Amino acid sequence: MSTPPLAGAGMPPGAFSGTQAQAAREVNTASLCRIGQETVQDIVFRTMEIFQLLRNMQLPNGVTYHTATYQDRLAKLQEHLRQLSILFRKLRLVYDKCNENCAGLDPVPIEQLIPYVEEDGSKHDDRGASSQLRFASEERREIMEVNKKLKQKNQQLKQIMDQLRNLIWDINAMLAMRN
Repeated sequence: MSTPPLAGAGMPPGAFSGTQAQAAREVNTASLCRIGQETVQDIVFRTMEIFQLLRNMQLPNGVTYHTATYQDRLAKLQEHLRQLSILFRKLRLVYDKCNENCAGLDPVPIEQLIPYVEEDGSKHDDRGASSQLRFASEERREIMEVNKKLKQKNQQLKQIMDQLRNLIWDINAMLAMRN
């Protein structure tokens, strides 16, 4: 990031401040939306603080309370309300500026923003559904046959492994008796 040139370093004193003010006026809509989002977050935070202050305040229902504490809490509450009012005005300015920036844009129908595939039910009728059902049932039958063959092969492999295990056991037993 480069630093701005100083006034008097080859530029007239008012030249840079004019371009800086023009850049400040030309804020894009995305940054305005970000500022608006931050403002809404500040509003929510301030509102939560106001409710926290109100929850901690005691009602003047004949119970003795400290006037200084009450005045302090009341001042804090009024300050938060004043800041909340300022934040709402800032949000209104951001909203108006966003609407002004988007005024020239053509509104796009919502249907065009959502991608979806149109299916024509009249073209496929019942023949398409019955052929899909037949294809699915044939595929299921084939899968069942493959599963049955796979189970048979697994049983054969298990029998072979058991026979090998017994054979190795017998060989080890004979070698142990020979020694």
